[in-house]
Amino acid sequence: MADQIQLRVNGRTVSVPAGTVVAAAVAQAGQPRFRRSLQGQARGPLCGMGICMECRVTISGQAHSRSCQILCQEAMEVQTDE
Repeated sequence: MADQIQLRVNGRTVSVPAGTVVAAAVAQAGQPRFRRSLQGQARGPLCGMGICMECRVTISGQAHSRSCQILCQEAMEVQTDE
């Protein structure tokens, strides 16, 4: 397994240690907002264990992925609801 993994968050390349969850990579990319509520409010991870659903992003085309539950993979494409 590689020591570092490269993925893209909103088009920006991010390098993280192997075993890092996607939510941490999004935060490292400097993206404070993961999605927007129905009222347009900025939302981000709250519970960190997949229950609150506030960390949902699109991962390699799969919408509503819980970023706090998914490990980063090489060349993964992550899109937040900017």
